[in-house]
Amino acid sequence: MNNPTTLQTTLGEHTIHIETGRMAKQASGSVVVRCGDSMVLVTAVAGEHREDARFFPLVCDYVEKRYAGGRIPGGFLKREGRLSDHETLTCRLMDRPIRPLFPDGYKGDTQLVATVISHDAVHDTDMLAITGASAALTLSEAPFFGPIAAVRVGRHGGRFIANPTLEELPECDLNIVVVSSRDAIVMVEGEAQEVPEQVLLDALDFAFEAVQPLIDVQLELQAAHGKPKREFIAPEPDAALMARIAEAGNDRYLEAFDVAGKFERKDAISAVRNAVLDEVLGEDQSRRAEASSLAQAVEKDLMRKVTVQRRIRLDGRSPRTVRAIQSEVSVLPRVHGSSLFTRGETQTLVAATLGTSRDAQMIENVSGKRDEYFMLHYNFPPFSVGEVKMLRGPGRREVGHGFLANRALRAVLPDFEEFPYVLRLVSEVLESNGSSSMATVCGGSLALMDAGVPLKAPVAGIAMGLIAEEGDYVVLSDILGDEDHLGDMDFKVAGTRKGITALQMDIKIKGLSRQIMEEALMQAREGRLHILGCMAQALDASRPELSDYAPRITTISISPDRIRDVIGSGGKTIRSICDRTGCNVEVNDDGTVKIASSDQKAAEEAIRIIRALTQEARPGEVYLGTVSKIMDFGAFVTILPGTDGLCHISELSHERVERTEDVVREGEEILVKCMGFERGGKIRLSRKEALGLEPTVQAVQLDL
Repeated sequence: MNNPTTLQTTLGEHTIHIETGRMAKQASGSVVVRCGDSMVLVTAVAGEHREDARFFPLVCDYVEKRYAGGRIPGGFLKREGRLSDHETLTCRLMDRPIRPLFPDGYKGDTQLVATVISHDAVHDTDMLAITGASAALTLSEAPFFGPIAAVRVGRHGGRFIANPTLEELPECDLNIVVVSSRDAIVMVEGEAQEVPEQVLLDALDFAFEAVQPLIDVQLELQAAHGKPKREFIAPEPDAALMARIAEAGNDRYLEAFDVAGKFERKDAISAVRNAVLDEVLGEDQSRRAEASSLAQAVEKDLMRKVTVQRRIRLDGRSPRTVRAIQSEVSVLPRVHGSSLFTRGETQTLVAATLGTSRDAQMIENVSGKRDEYFMLHYNFPPFSVGEVKMLRGPGRREVGHGFLANRALRAVLPDFEEFPYVLRLVSEVLESNGSSSMATVCGGSLALMDAGVPLKAPVAGIAMGLIAEEGDYVVLSDILGDEDHLGDMDFKVAGTRKGITALQMDIKIKGLSRQIMEEALMQAREGRLHILGCMAQALDASRPELSDYAPRITTISISPDRIRDVIGSGGKTIRSICDRTGCNVEVNDDGTVKIASSDQKAAEEAIRIIRALTQEARPGEVYLGTVSKIMDFGAFVTILPGTDGLCHISELSHERVERTEDVVREGEEILVKCMGFERGGKIRLSRKEALGLEPTVQAVQLDL
């Protein structure tokens, strides 16, 4: 390709440009996607098929270069380091809808790299990256069943918005990412402010129509510049051997499927498989690895058919039944709030911690810096599934699951201005057999309420599954790990009794009809309400008081002109207050002072000191002041910390005074009365009017 080609189309109120042929031409496919002045370079490289690969080796990377927004990275190295959580989450958004759109059995090394090369702080780039990934693959020789396209749908004032700007998004009560093919929606993820299911369905219809022009553009580019697709024919399994395994094992597999426990069922199925392979292969065990793979395919096919036909699941439940639930709160005595949530063989221990604004997490990205006041950290240790692995930092899965739970709970948190605490939830997954992220939502809601955080409403989550076979299908509530692995959909829905707060849908088939989506959403609502009822037996609302171990934040106001008196030179005064009382003191530019401490007496002492430091003179009050400076025309007297007034020589005594130093000396304590203020705000004091009186304002010894 000698000349670059650029095509454009509209998405809502925005114009999207897709260019190919100018940058990164040695990649298998390369595009630059642009909206406004935001630009993303997306490349696809399709390597050779590898028979030794155990799974499809697809790698998706999304990187925001700081130069894109005219910024230099923070830290010592001054270059981009490991991916931020936002970048990691966008990598997942690229991977999840694309991975199922390759042929079964394809194992060609494939890498997608989306690089943000310009950012206008108006148009976000994650949706451009997903559409760009599809366009790059569509142009490449990779056997990709695309194209697909992505759109973020917001809703403001009852009106849906395609790809709302970064300024519009905070005003929306709906924020979902929808990825669609020409025929159907293939992925959904997002958050909402307790919206009804019908609103979400309408948003999905809106998104499906909105992305069609983006699919048209990709097909037009492919027709003009696309490479011939690599032919891939998956090896045909030995049908005869597979039939012999099915004939020998089906009845025994059905018995094994009915075993209730996760590990017990796994052992039973494994025992049947080994016995069947011994019978079928006899003394010739040279094809055992191949036969084992065929046996697993038989097991999967049988499980799916049985579930659809009998409407009975692996653990004996009906499609709509939720596993047994146990909820406990206050399980950790010194933690601000805690819960232990168990649903079947999935269990999470969640701890809530309250902190002050100093505990906020600073987020730096291509758009700039901001403070994050709510954090949810999700941990998935290997013992939760009975495995032995090295403990390492959180992977993409942990980041993604934690962020989904974060979204689910964020909608019901109080405003920071009303409840000025930084909140951190940590979810420790202790057991896992299906949807530990939704268990984290339930446990997180209980832990926050246990800590006394005034949630707007409790939140619960449920994972829905789907098995579609030969024109029939069944939607499953509260899926097991095996149902997730062997099924066609993992649809997580979280919300309150009022509506949805977060959702995430991944599918392994080419798309879902509106009918299935609607059925899944309504069945999820039924399950969510059931789970909320179970949670309410442990705790149905936020506790009226904070934990005894949580900091209390008291807010007072001072004059902005007196902030310097609290801060002191180089912060000396405020540090002294904190050291003396053990409190955390924060002063805002508007004069708002926040004092945080779990010790009420210490907080009262800090307030007393701050009040004394910022107290202002009032006419008519009598003060025991200290002469700070002698002048020919009178004496300056310090009546309050940081507050001086002038006692004119004529106000020093009832008799005539020739020299100021005849009456008072520097450092001497004298009684003075505040007589008012000059035009410039200077304080007028009188010693003679205070003679014979007692101080009406008591002196405060600060010793700071």
